[in-house]
Amino acid sequence: MSIVGTILITLGALFFALGGLGLLRMPDVFNRIQAGTKATTLGAFSITLGVGFVNPSWFPKLILLIVLIAITNPIGSSALARAAYVRKEKVYAGTTGDFDADFAPEKEGEA
Repeated sequence: MSIVGTILITLGALFFALGGLGLLRMPDVFNRIQAGTKATTLGAFSITLGVGFVNPSWFPKLILLIVLIAITNPIGSSALARAAYVRKEKVYAGTTGDFDADFAPEKEGEA
């Protein structure tokens, strides 16, 4: 079980490293949020599971931690994306879609 745990921990560290690379390479804030969120979620899952295999007595607590990460990471990235959109951050020219129609913030006085 220790070998499986070590492999998972190494895989998680690789996900974190690739996420950092994605933050540097992506062209706009929305792509960076997506790259960072996926990498940190998968990296945290892998490292947490790896620690669970290395130390099996911690496994139930680590599963709870994985569930909390699975709930909070998407919420956090959505909040960041909304804040970037409301600030009218520039979108990469290669991005397609009508952002104004799908996700327009409310104006003052409208509710």
